[in-house]
Amino acid sequence: MKKTLLAALLLGAMAAPAMANQALAQKNNCLTCHSVDAKLVGPAYKEVAKKYAKDKGAEARLIAKVKAGGVGAWGQIPMPPNPQVSDADVKTLVKWILSLK
Repeated sequence: MKKTLLAALLLGAMAAPAMANQALAQKNNCLTCHSVDAKLVGPAYKEVAKKYAKDKGAEARLIAKVKAGGVGAWGQIPMPPNPQVSDADVKTLVKWILSLK
């Protein structure tokens, strides 16, 4: 019983940051064009993580891209600029996206 409760608590604690980050993505309208697992208008977040997994400069470039927008890395559909999203939110979201497996 104690092991089951401990396991449930640990799983809940590990899932909480991911759910908070997904809520942050929802709050900032990111999930209108992206999802974690499937391509929508833009690439799935897991595909972004996979593409940039070995790129040491990816975090800074993706933060800049989220703020300024861009086109060409994933096709010709542009990602609009997101200057209204706080720098802290952008950094949190990019770190979360890059951590996905």
